[in-house]
Amino acid sequence: MISLSTALSGISAANERLRASAHNVANLSTENFKRETVELTSLAGGGVGATSRTAENPGVAEATELVEQKSATYAFVANLRVLQTQVRAEGAMLDIHA
Repeated sequence: MISLSTALSGISAANERLRASAHNVANLSTENFKRETVELTSLAGGGVGATSRTAENPGVAEATELVEQKSATYAFVANLRVLQTQVRAEGAMLDIHA
């Protein structure tokens, strides 16, 4: 069960990163807009926590947001694969015991 919650927290954190970056891109032309960032922290019981923060200085760099979105997408897919593998493994265990 720990791996399930770890994968789910990773998916949630990646989703938060994508949301924040999309918000930043949507406000590229907004004067004095301060980009939103997401700080990731390790959780004591396993997994990751995501906290949104507003940058101190205004400005959004398109290239930075593109890299952030790609990175968050890869993290999302990787955690989804872990979740799928764990669900399959648990299903196989149920088949063995049945």
